[in-house]
Amino acid sequence: MTTETTTAARRPRPFLVQGVKHAVVIAVGVLMTYPLAWMLVSAVRDEGGIFSNAGLLPIGGDFANFAEGWDSSDFPFSRYLVNSSLVALGAIVGNLVSCSMAAYAFARLRFRGRRAFFAIMLLTIMLPIHVVIVPQYVIFSQMDWVNTFWPLVVPKFLATDAFFVFLMVQFIRGIPRELDEAARIDGAGFFRTWASIILPLMRPALVTTTIFTFIWTWNDFFSQLIYLADPSMYTTSVALRSLVDSTSASAWGPLFAMSVVSLLPVFIVFLVGQRYLVQGIATTGGK
Repeated sequence: MTTETTTAARRPRPFLVQGVKHAVVIAVGVLMTYPLAWMLVSAVRDEGGIFSNAGLLPIGGDFANFAEGWDSSDFPFSRYLVNSSLVALGAIVGNLVSCSMAAYAFARLRFRGRRAFFAIMLLTIMLPIHVVIVPQYVIFSQMDWVNTFWPLVVPKFLATDAFFVFLMVQFIRGIPRELDEAARIDGAGFFRTWASIILPLMRPALVTTTIFTFIWTWNDFFSQLIYLADPSMYTTSVALRSLVDSTSASAWGPLFAMSVVSLLPVFIVFLVGQRYLVQGIATTGGK
């Protein structure tokens, strides 16, 4: 037996290496999805079996948690779902319009200070919300917008989400400039070029922005807790917090049940737009 044959025999077999890799990935996936699976199972357990059993078998199932959680607050849970939908819809429209226009200006137009403004815009990504929440609250309070949806929606129409502006800038830079020049020859201005040429070609980036905006807005708790004080204006995240009482017994069963209900729109949006989400991230990252 030659030396090469002995070395080849000592090498791990490809299917064995792949099997170990898949086993590790599956183990990590199970570990990460366990809290979500436990919440799903706890949504159909009675109060006594939620924290006494860490397993994933729905022993002592109690589907009445959904009915109790739906009507356990001052208003039906559908009211909070509608409120969250309105805020998310306004945020999505605002980001799509303002961020795409700002990205088109940075990527295509030539004006004094463009690079400096773009750098400043990127620096705002590093600013935590806790730095700006106090001056924003003072401004919106003076405008009498507290306890309304306006503070959660209007800033989105001012291209305040620099991440999406950067994402769209990267995408627009990959669109041939010859299309802009052809539109200019046909008499189209900047706005017409943005609306008729750029936007139709930005569908992956727009869908990516839509999905991320919806998920971040739907799951937002801090901003909505700051500006919404009237229970009739609560969104799902704030309404779920009202089911937890630090001074008395908390309704954990209804809380988990309504948590499952509030997660369904997020899963649906992600599953529907998953193909465009991957495409948008891949194309903008590779340009």
